[in-house]
Amino acid sequence: MTDEKVTRREAIKKTINSGLALSAVASVPHWILPALAQGEELVPFSDMPEDYSRGPARPGAPHWLDTRMISDFYTDNMDFYVVQHYGQPEIDLDDYRLKVTGLVDEEREYTLEDLQNMSQFDIDAGFECGGNNAGRFQGLVGNANWRGIRLRNILNASGVSSEGTEVVFFGADSGTEAIPNRDTEVEQSFARSLPVAEAMREENILALEMNGEDLPQGHGRPLRLVVPGYYGVANVKWLTQIHIQDRRYMGRFMGRDYVTLKKEMIGGEERWVENSVTKIQLKSAIVRVTRLGSQHKITGFVLTDGTPLRNVEISIDGGPWREATLDPRSTRYSWKLFTMDWDPSPGDHTLVSRATDINGHVQFTEEEMPEKASRWENYAQFPRTIRIS
Repeated sequence: MTDEKVTRREAIKKTINSGLALSAVASVPHWILPALAQGEELVPFSDMPEDYSRGPARPGAPHWLDTRMISDFYTDNMDFYVVQHYGQPEIDLDDYRLKVTGLVDEEREYTLEDLQNMSQFDIDAGFECGGNNAGRFQGLVGNANWRGIRLRNILNASGVSSEGTEVVFFGADSGTEAIPNRDTEVEQSFARSLPVAEAMREENILALEMNGEDLPQGHGRPLRLVVPGYYGVANVKWLTQIHIQDRRYMGRFMGRDYVTLKKEMIGGEERWVENSVTKIQLKSAIVRVTRLGSQHKITGFVLTDGTPLRNVEISIDGGPWREATLDPRSTRYSWKLFTMDWDPSPGDHTLVSRATDINGHVQFTEEEMPEKASRWENYAQFPRTIRIS
């Protein structure tokens, strides 16, 4: 292990673990959060069940955050949400190979050591599952520092042919899929694709590390794709092959699943339109309220596709919009944590946030959202209810 790696890991862990001593006190109620000021308490939302719990992360299982527990800029690796579709394959690191194939000047193959010895960079990137929603109180979300190799360096090393238009990323996770109207099943690997121009963005990373540690098993060890500004489904885990082709890739998770079906006006006609889940839609969500004496603090997060924010605002009980304060650590592709102090009166209250980007686009209300027949891309404003005693 290099000194640089130890230093990065310690620096990131220091950020993640700040204030954890409070959580070690066994006598405090379960709703006392780490990283709070002395005496600061979580105020329960009245829109959540009193016994709401998402349980601890378990190896091999899906996981989501209890978003009331977001207290740090980086999400701990053990608490970053996990979704998989064909299980979590164990890859022999000694035999691991990444292949680059298809419409390239030279097909290549890399060992894990080859990749580790290449020039590295790191980037903060937060994202959510394309199906994240109010049902889990926006818990399919996380933010991390990723370190690895620029994807475009790997593509340039092989030389993408002028005929190549699509870059397909195959993971080692695979499963059987039934063929419609046929008594047949075939084995397919999880895969997603990007147009060549999108794949060549300088921020796209083949990640070897997450928050200063080797990539955890549940997050794609030893190598995963991270496409900053895209929903989590685009970030292929357990990556084993990059293939360049001259047509759109139409695998299950690109052409049939993770497809948003919504109404749009097409040439003056209202029609149902299907689009693959790709770039993150502008979204904010309030996730916790804390109390210190009579003073309250509202906290939430914002996600974007990388378009800079103008601001995030909060309205209470339908009143005027007040600008919240953004975490100064926020970067282009990280989540943006926000807070606002609140001096409430006793009783029931409704809180809602909205984000506005630099181009003037404002996060939609539920009524402004396009009519959808699918469960993907839930980015409407998220009202919360709370009772102040």
